[in-house]
Amino acid sequence: MDRAMKLPQRVASMPFRFHGGIAALVALLVFNAFFTPNFLQLQTLFVNISQVATIAIVAMGMTLVIATGGIDLSVGAVMALAGAVAPLIFLSDLGAAYPMLGVTLAIVLPLFIAGLCGVFNGVMVAVLNVQPIIATLILFISGRGIAQVLTNGNLQTFSNPSFSYLGTGKVLGLPFQGWLALVIACALFWVITRTTWGRYLLAIGGNERAAYLSGGPVRRVKIGAYVICAVLAGLAGLIVVAINSASDAARNGNLMELDAIAAAVVGGALLQGGRAPIFGAILGAVIIQLVKYTLLANGVEDEVALIAKAVIIILAVWVQQFRRA
Repeated sequence: MDRAMKLPQRVASMPFRFHGGIAALVALLVFNAFFTPNFLQLQTLFVNISQVATIAIVAMGMTLVIATGGIDLSVGAVMALAGAVAPLIFLSDLGAAYPMLGVTLAIVLPLFIAGLCGVFNGVMVAVLNVQPIIATLILFISGRGIAQVLTNGNLQTFSNPSFSYLGTGKVLGLPFQGWLALVIACALFWVITRTTWGRYLLAIGGNERAAYLSGGPVRRVKIGAYVICAVLAGLAGLIVVAINSASDAARNGNLMELDAIAAAVVGGALLQGGRAPIFGAILGAVIIQLVKYTLLANGVEDEVALIAKAVIIILAVWVQQFRRA
């Protein structure tokens, strides 16, 4: 068991082995510096940080789930659900009477609900042994529907500076959500490389049966991974709502599962499990965002950006298979 757990720990402790990701990032930066108008302006940097932070936060949670050999298709729906609940709280009579309490509850309760979604996914996968893609498909379909029912399908607009700080605040001149993503990355990296839970997470992805026979808490670790993934998705949903000062249950988190999976895989996560490169997920998120920005800034239609993301996933998986061969 010790040998089985030490190997994935060593793999997780190599945050800068990104399978060519850094080279791809450099190529994108150089191309944009020369060919994309206004790319080197600070406003462009702030926009990209704001956009990439939500992808990175969800991608880090997705990386944990993929490390167990699973997948979570419900992250976009969980974003929509959390984003729909928050305005309902601080726009209520209670939120109007007690503004700070309303904002606090508008952050805590949606994250709690997101955590419950993670528990549902985790129990379906770890306890009922439902295939992850089927288990998470349930909330993928129903989660956004619940969010639209709660809001009657309407766009919720608001003006709440305290809540909007999540998406518009700045620390040391840079967007708050960028710093938040970095703090989360450091915390998760420490958990994966320095705690027993993290070692079991990677051991389960490497060889679930061996981890179980060695007495590892396989079910609890798997459920924990799905809970963390869902909570991070809920947090990303709150950030999107805070950026826009509006909650649109139909659009919030739409296709985020694609971005998160692409970022995780590009960052070095193995779809077979056993590896959780947290900082790689951030790099993957930056690459995904820059590809989308590059295409849109140079007049390419948004639909083409979706095709580009799919191609990136195919190439990343092909590189993984090539390295294993």
